[in-house]
Amino acid sequence: MNRYEEAKRMYEALGVDTEAALKALSNVTVSVHCWQGDDVIGFDCGESLSGGIQTTGNYPGRARTPEELMADFDKVLALTPGKKKLNLHASYAILNGEKVGRDELEPRHYEKWVEYARARGLGLDFNPTFFAHPMVKDNLTLSSPDEEVRRYWVRHGQACIRISEYFAEATGVPCLMNIWIPDGYKDIPADRLAPRARFMKSLDEILSVPYDKEKVIVTLESKVFGIGLESYTVGSAEFCLSYSASRGITPLMDNGHYHPTEMVSDKISSLLLFNDKLALHVTRPVRWDSDHVVLFDDETREIAKEIVRNDALDRVLIATDYFDASINRVSAWVTGVRNVHKALLFALLQPNEKLKALQENADFTSLMAMQEELKTAPFGDIWNEYLAREGVPADYLAAVKDYERDVLSRRA
Repeated sequence: MNRYEEAKRMYEALGVDTEAALKALSNVTVSVHCWQGDDVIGFDCGESLSGGIQTTGNYPGRARTPEELMADFDKVLALTPGKKKLNLHASYAILNGEKVGRDELEPRHYEKWVEYARARGLGLDFNPTFFAHPMVKDNLTLSSPDEEVRRYWVRHGQACIRISEYFAEATGVPCLMNIWIPDGYKDIPADRLAPRARFMKSLDEILSVPYDKEKVIVTLESKVFGIGLESYTVGSAEFCLSYSASRGITPLMDNGHYHPTEMVSDKISSLLLFNDKLALHVTRPVRWDSDHVVLFDDETREIAKEIVRNDALDRVLIATDYFDASINRVSAWVTGVRNVHKALLFALLQPNEKLKALQENADFTSLMAMQEELKTAPFGDIWNEYLAREGVPADYLAAVKDYERDVLSRRA
């Protein structure tokens, strides 16, 4: 008997069908962010990173062109299991030397990304880029009191709606378009209401563009603070949740965008009661929204368990969002994406009905004991079986090191 068969029998004794878990996981789509490969620089204007975002480190091999980024992403695809989408920011437009404002972007500026995605059977997700641009004035975009600035970014959001619909039509897969703005103030503001009123007006104007809601899923993402925006962010959790509920769009939670003692895993069940769909950006905050590479840690597992135990794999739209320039970028990508899948498999291997029954019967002693025993169940053998069935090597570091030697090290 091989290790998988032995582990399968052990899980069967707990009431868990490992084959059903593997089948369910193989049908989960994770949207993988493009910006881990180039340190969130993009290709449209070359501005330094702003909006409370920082990428630290100078590990060699950063992708400098669309072709290099696509090649790196191909390596990621080869080393990660499961269904995937490619998640783009608007700043990754391929302009070929053309001078185009973000408010003038068109589907044609993303044709190469569509060709890339279709050739690999990938859907595309999209994000307007409201940062790292000369038209970000005093840390404000859609909430700016300068009407020229505000209108510029409204036009950008409207353009992104049209591009998102193009992505959906070209790939045959619905496109999630996520709106996040970095707007806020470093110190205590005199007026918290007016910026949020302008933000609300801007969002309404963006959403006034006709679009097929079956093809484009608009989401809104909040944030608690950023570097240089420590005292006030316009797009707070309360604002974004209220706006999403009132306008019938989908809330998006990034698990780095809350106070350090807040857990996104605790919020999922509440939002599932009031929303048809929920979107997530999975990252790893270390003391703040630092976007460290996702690990197989407690909160990642708890997020996955909340999705699975609430039968919401088809309702929660999962994306990754992290960037680390201090280590090999491809390895960072692969490690994080695999850990998202790993956490989902761990969640699928929980005897959730048994655990719920223990809670309902107030048998908290047995509940704690069983939860602790599950931590040392032969999960790794099931994970290795999943990788084998997906045709993905268990040891990915060797392949990454070879790619670094043959490709990344040659980049000046």
